[in-house]
Amino acid sequence: MPTPLIYRTVTMLAAIQAMPTHRTFLRDRYFPTTAPVNGVSDDVFPGEEVLVEYRNGSKKIAPCVMPRKGGITIEREGYKTFTYKPPFIAPQRPLTIDDLNKKGFGEQLFQNVTPQQRQAQILNRDLKEFDQMISGREEYMAAQCMINNGYILRHYADKYGSGEYEEYEIRFYDEAANPAQYVPAKKWNEAGADIYGDISEMIYMLTQNGLPASELVMARGVSKIVLKDKTIQEFLDNKGISIGNIAPMNLPEGACCFAVLNVDGHTVKLITYDETYEDESGNIVPYIPAGTVVLSNPAAGRGIYGAVTQLEQDDMEFHTYTGRRIPKYTADVKGETRDIKVTSRPLLIPRSKNPWISAKVL
Repeated sequence: MPTPLIYRTVTMLAAIQAMPTHRTFLRDRYFPTTAPVNGVSDDVFPGEEVLVEYRNGSKKIAPCVMPRKGGITIEREGYKTFTYKPPFIAPQRPLTIDDLNKKGFGEQLFQNVTPQQRQAQILNRDLKEFDQMISGREEYMAAQCMINNGYILRHYADKYGSGEYEEYEIRFYDEAANPAQYVPAKKWNEAGADIYGDISEMIYMLTQNGLPASELVMARGVSKIVLKDKTIQEFLDNKGISIGNIAPMNLPEGACCFAVLNVDGHTVKLITYDETYEDESGNIVPYIPAGTVVLSNPAAGRGIYGAVTQLEQDDMEFHTYTGRRIPKYTADVKGETRDIKVTSRPLLIPRSKNPWISAKVL
């Protein structure tokens, strides 16, 4: 029996691509994905494994050369290539006869909606919700990547949040400990804390390796401590000298730039981010843990995607698709259900070695 047109993969894939992407601050600002050109993106790979190349930053200066002696040969910097297998994210949901016969959310009580119309509405709503859920997972990966220079993900076998699972660790450093972390001498809410000095040291950890440092993202509550600091207040209130200013600016999805600070000649935006998510245990937790700050620069990372191979019910053959979201339809005639699944193979990675510095300051 042929698959109904609205449930064919190519139809649902076109619908997903036409939908506005759910916006997330960390993923979109610090891990952008290259927009496709003629349907092809450098950040969407044709296989389930992806190759990533890293080259350390260089601050070599050009040599002086004696007259009539030609040039000085400069060897090219080496680089390393790593192979990663992106995690498998696949929320799914059944559609039953009961779903088609009962009033949907937001539907008027006496609205004349046929089962065929209702299933199209349910499909559209499910695709949007799955995209939002996958975006939430990508935002979690972005936060963990910036804070821990990698992430540990749980792959569940059956029910999300319980039962059997396997932990999958991806980290982007070779050392025994994360080199992209800074430890302040004193917590910022303790007497004698040097907030300005700590920010300066974090900036230097990036700039000494030729990496930019322009934005300090902090968890909810840290901004209050920063603005109460006497030294910071002096820099933000210095008239006639462009050292810093308080200029609130709203950013997408729970982020706000509340000040701009000049630190040793480096202009740094101070951003607070308080967006939350629901974890495996049902608890609401912030993407940026309490008391945490991260110093980085926009587009310091990349959002890349592996291909998805799946068995299609139409021809019972395996097909491989490339894209950020890949839908799939299956029908159980005996059980009288239809299952909709959306799969994604995202991997959020740094563009260079250690392009961010995190710190626990409270």
